[in-house]
Amino acid sequence: MLKIIFHSFFILFLAIPAVWAAPPENDRNLEGQVNSVSQLSDIKPSDWAFQALQSLVERYGCIAGYPNATYRGDRALSRYEFAAGLNACLDRVNELIAAGTNDLVKKEDLTVLQNLQTEFATELATLRGRVNTLEAHTATLEEQQFSTTTKLTAQIITAVSDTFGNRVGGDRDDSRPYFANRGRLNLESSFTGKDLLRVRLEFGNFANSNGTSQIAAATGTGMTRLNFDYDSNDTLLVPHIRYYFPVSDSLNFVVGPTGIGYTDISTTVTPPTIADDGNGVPSLFGSYSPLFRRGGGGGAANWNITKDLVLTLGYLASTPNTPSGSNGLFDGGYNALAHLAYYGEQGAIGVAYSHGYSPAGVVDVAAGTGSALSNAPFGNNIATSNDIVGAQGFYRFSPNFQIHAWGGYIWANAKSSGLSDISNGRGGTDSLFVNNGDNANVWFGAIGMSFPDVGGEGNLPGILFGIPPRVSNSDVRQDRDNAYHIEAFYRYRLNDNISVTPGFWMILNPENDSRNDTQYVGVIRTTFDF
Repeated sequence: MLKIIFHSFFILFLAIPAVWAAPPENDRNLEGQVNSVSQLSDIKPSDWAFQALQSLVERYGCIAGYPNATYRGDRALSRYEFAAGLNACLDRVNELIAAGTNDLVKKEDLTVLQNLQTEFATELATLRGRVNTLEAHTATLEEQQFSTTTKLTAQIITAVSDTFGNRVGGDRDDSRPYFANRGRLNLESSFTGKDLLRVRLEFGNFANSNGTSQIAAATGTGMTRLNFDYDSNDTLLVPHIRYYFPVSDSLNFVVGPTGIGYTDISTTVTPPTIADDGNGVPSLFGSYSPLFRRGGGGGAANWNITKDLVLTLGYLASTPNTPSGSNGLFDGGYNALAHLAYYGEQGAIGVAYSHGYSPAGVVDVAAGTGSALSNAPFGNNIATSNDIVGAQGFYRFSPNFQIHAWGGYIWANAKSSGLSDISNGRGGTDSLFVNNGDNANVWFGAIGMSFPDVGGEGNLPGILFGIPPRVSNSDVRQDRDNAYHIEAFYRYRLNDNISVTPGFWMILNPENDSRNDTQYVGVIRTTFDF
């Protein structure tokens, strides 16, 4: 009988989850106490330990199984696991004695238990110490945790950068080396396990106090801008509030009162991290299609027509929080998007249409990525509408080589008449008359290649060639030439949380004018993700 009891305890512990040498993820949660050995599907009466298992179940209630009703008696265990199981059975025996059912506990069984308790005294003490420590840590976390529904993610970007080349329309280089930063703290909450509320805190010092890019001001062109050169004076802002929630397996919604861009309601259809401010292409123009650089506050719906085909419909107002005239949700500037994207195993392709309206004073048709003329084809004091069609996609030929491309065409239309200061491509403006209904056409495009994990896991070298937005036809003024953007970068992954990216690009014919000197931009970006 002693031998049977000893074997019983030994077999019991084969079902205990490996706390220190953990089994596969789907094996870790055990079912509750079984009442009959027949409940364990992989135990047969012919098994050599069947009698021992039956005794433990019927006499002491000391057996637990896995969620799929199996016992898995042939799995190896450690001494710590054995001690954990022994401790559980000791507790069970003590419960029986305390309940006055000690007649069920035979003297010889208690002797075996005492011998086992002595043999595994060290492991039992260690186990109890670890459990006590774990309980203390759990209590501390429960007392000090920020929230049961919210987690904090953050990205801090620092960059050392400079440009080389005479200022647009000038005869000297006005830029100097500079060292700046941008930080984002995202508070992400889920209330159902499927939804996500994101509130972003942001600070930085890349911009002037009026919000314009310092490097664009120094060089005379937005074509030199970094992908993250926003915010000024390290002032802490809440520029982004977004709530995502699904209503079915195929339909979800995104809403937010501020800081919702096209990239928050849809995807740019570029390879992973290429469009990421801190880990992708460093330049503003090169990171993704200018079509997606517009937003405000509003909402969108994403419909999975099939598993691989997604349609996005969205509407974003520029100043939804302002109730005065020519503002608000429907009476001010706005942008509306329809985007159909197909996602395959090796790549994706998307076709998008955007319609927008910009009141006088805030015109930015090309989202700051092209010439000043392409951003405001009729000048900043003429209200302007725009219609944009674009296509974008990528394909991964192998684990270490992928290609992506995007392009688009803009139809701009003047919505008022009058004299307007319009860019002359040389850093200045000319006063020209604009008629209500005047048209201008802008086009842009880029193609890039990147090489994931080349030079080490997590690294990403890449090159990109593009044509920034250019006014090719206009009733008022068109750009003289084509600018060309040529860029190379290498993201070096130091660890899971830190990357360093040297980047360099040159802009031929900046501001789409060959009279301007070539601009060269160098940057060393360091990104901390945590």
